[in-house]
Amino acid sequence: MADPVRTPVTLGQTAIGAALLGVSIVVLQAASALPAGLDGRLRSIAPMGAARAAHTATALPNGDVLIMGGFGEAEGRAAGAEVFDSEAERFTSTGQPGLARQSHAATRLADGTVLVSGGLTGDGRYTASAEIYDPSTRAFRPVGAMAVGRSGHEAVLMADGRVLVVGGVGTGWTFLASAEIYDPATARFTATGSMRELRESHVAVRLPDGRVLVAGGHRGRGAAIVISRTAEVFDPATGRFDPVSPMDVRRHKHDAIALADGRVLILGGADERDNDGAYTSVEVFDPATGRFAMAAPLRMSRYKHRGTTFRVPGGGLLVAGGAARAEEYDPASGEGRILDGEATLAGQFSAAAVLPGGRILVTGGYGDGKGPGPTAWIYDQDSGRGAPHP
Repeated sequence: MADPVRTPVTLGQTAIGAALLGVSIVVLQAASALPAGLDGRLRSIAPMGAARAAHTATALPNGDVLIMGGFGEAEGRAAGAEVFDSEAERFTSTGQPGLARQSHAATRLADGTVLVSGGLTGDGRYTASAEIYDPSTRAFRPVGAMAVGRSGHEAVLMADGRVLVVGGVGTGWTFLASAEIYDPATARFTATGSMRELRESHVAVRLPDGRVLVAGGHRGRGAAIVISRTAEVFDPATGRFDPVSPMDVRRHKHDAIALADGRVLILGGADERDNDGAYTSVEVFDPATGRFAMAAPLRMSRYKHRGTTFRVPGGGLLVAGGAARAEEYDPASGEGRILDGEATLAGQFSAAAVLPGGRILVTGGYGDGKGPGPTAWIYDQDSGRGAPHP
């Protein structure tokens, strides 16, 4: 599959405009007709048991998906959990977490269990608590707490099976540079080195050599907000964060995905205007050089879409969140398209996960004039060349 071309809307989003601005755009081959793999569709399915936004969707070893937390129409009211049955294509009940939460992180561990960490509780507290969901028992159990209560953080499964938890915001709207590591062998978190910069609404992606790239985000709020273009890399061997060259565009509330060749694609996000400043821009990080370069833009501006971009068979991507429509995008050529079908997504703070058989589940969110809802969709790739990759 190939990446969709984003319709240029400003001079800075075109190859000509980029050249005038002194910015290079990476396009590895000329675009003409759409590649054969860009043939997916999005269809509505029966809804979740609860309206959700700022929740998580985590693929389980048996092909089902754990849907955890989030908020509904009452933003302060955090939701519990349910499971999507991938064969029946319906949502079912499961054991409930010890703490309902939103803006948390959920990370599938090497043994197939899911670590749920931090977030905001129903009464507005930044929690340090964590728990494990076990698909074999369909139940949650508590584990050791983090040192710091945080939400809007990133949690990345490292090559050795531990989980890096980094950044976010804590009590008193305090922005965090701190990081911790969860060890499944001890069920405890321990502190590690801190980032060079305070970050919330950033991205973190594991690189092929086991290091973790952290990029963008913001600190401060209101008129004092600072949107970052900086990036740094965590080395688990040293416990240190080291700076790399910055992104070309300052952005927060963006998405990122590791490509098959080991590079990392950074998509969308926004400036301090949020909805009025959402981006179509895309850039790619090359671990071999430690540098970013601009790539062909998306067709639609997107933000608040972390974790909703997936690799699909043929080399392309499904970009499912952050806007009213999903699109397919080819990082190699810049080609792509807005998906056909009836689905009009809420998009922002939705959650998605890979299903068996080349499908992707997309759930909830708000935006496009809609509040948080229980709505859900499935992406099918008609070519049927196998399962997508998160």
